[in-house]
Amino acid sequence: MNPKKCCQEIYFLLLILLLFHHASAQTVVPDSAGHVVVGDITVEGNHRTRTSIIMREMAIRRDDTLSTESLKEKLEIDRRKVVNTNLFVTVDLLTKPNPDSVHTDIRIVVKERWYFIMLPVFQLADRNFNEWWYERKRDLSRTTYGVYLSYGNVTGRADKLRFLAEFGFIPKFELAYTLPYIDKAQKTGITVGTSYSINKNTAFRTWRDKLQYLNSEDINRRRFYTYVSVTRRNKYYTFHSLDLRWSYTSISDTIARLNPNYLLDGDKRQRYFQLTYTYSYDKRDNAQYALQGQTAGVQISKTGLLPTDDVNTLYLYGSYRKFIPLGKRWFFNTNVRGRLSFPKRQPYTQTVGLGYRNDLVRGYELYVVDGQDYGLIKNELKYRLFSVQKHLSFIPVRQFNTIPLAAYINTFADAGYVKNSYPEFSNTRLGNSMLYGAGAGLDIVTFYNIVARFNITLNGEGERRFFFNLSREF
Repeated sequence: MNPKKCCQEIYFLLLILLLFHHASAQTVVPDSAGHVVVGDITVEGNHRTRTSIIMREMAIRRDDTLSTESLKEKLEIDRRKVVNTNLFVTVDLLTKPNPDSVHTDIRIVVKERWYFIMLPVFQLADRNFNEWWYERKRDLSRTTYGVYLSYGNVTGRADKLRFLAEFGFIPKFELAYTLPYIDKAQKTGITVGTSYSINKNTAFRTWRDKLQYLNSEDINRRRFYTYVSVTRRNKYYTFHSLDLRWSYTSISDTIARLNPNYLLDGDKRQRYFQLTYTYSYDKRDNAQYALQGQTAGVQISKTGLLPTDDVNTLYLYGSYRKFIPLGKRWFFNTNVRGRLSFPKRQPYTQTVGLGYRNDLVRGYELYVVDGQDYGLIKNELKYRLFSVQKHLSFIPVRQFNTIPLAAYINTFADAGYVKNSYPEFSNTRLGNSMLYGAGAGLDIVTFYNIVARFNITLNGEGERRFFFNLSREF
């Protein structure tokens, strides 16, 4: 073969490869003014999820004309919204040139979660791990066991069926079904559910800011409720819901005698209808573990709708949370929330202050501060140690072979105040006084919304503690 001809062929082949590489690397087609015209928008990887559920989250539409930077920003915002449906392990929004050389197509590539989950239940019956560890002396009899079934995305419309059967310290049975969209406009949803539980060992009062239990072999409380909740999502980040429920609670003679205020006036039975309206605004980068954005919410609830109802209370609840990135690895968030309720004379079961779920000043995990009204502010500064996403090819199930893992060290400072109009009912020390708590910790975030928190705290009483919490964030 002629060496010169051979070299020419090699050069020609390299030129073809170079041009091909350039064409494949060109992911957008800007016009002479630097603008991009959006072309076809396609979805890949949604084996069960309906395309309309994903497209519901997309603000970008075909024929939108955007600058290159604006397109990049809007794609990231839409990607976060798809992530926050909690339907997918990973979400990528990719661009490629349309064959017409004018438009830029968008590919939405998702990897779906494993939607059917059947898990054995073995958990603590106390408010949190720390109360069980420190206050209940790690008593294994204070546990519940059973089975939890969750069938998500049943029809491909982001719906979910949940069933829970628990036995042990607090036997409980729950069944609920959620369909987020029941209309063609995909704005209105509905949830129906019911729950039944019984207690032998019952927290019958709060005394000096600690729960006091009656230990018994007899059933001391039964509770049943059923509800229907209608939701409305007019815009991407705003949600409205209206929840109507009927509740029935009965207690033993012993509970009524030990705490006549449990259901008020020594009553042993409580029946009522409750109507709750909730407005929420949620614009976070990631609902699992937010680093940027904000949330706000208002809730108004009326307990006792009929003259025959055994309760007549009204409460107002509000919250606001802001997440601020301070740099490449530094993040700050602040959280303000509060509650007002009327009238001030309430059953023990409706007198809710600080100490449950996340409504607490960190450092006071072992306390329950009852009251009719409260205010709370929580502040946190955190530093990201790492954030990685590992693909484990040896795991054959695609829903489990991609594992995100992130770690953050943090420092925090909280303050709160609980107004208790009847302090003599609980002999409170912490009610009607300012509560302060601060500390530092480590957060581990992984897949399926699991967050493990390790904190060292110091509260206003001068108590230093190590606290651990494992939860699933939604």
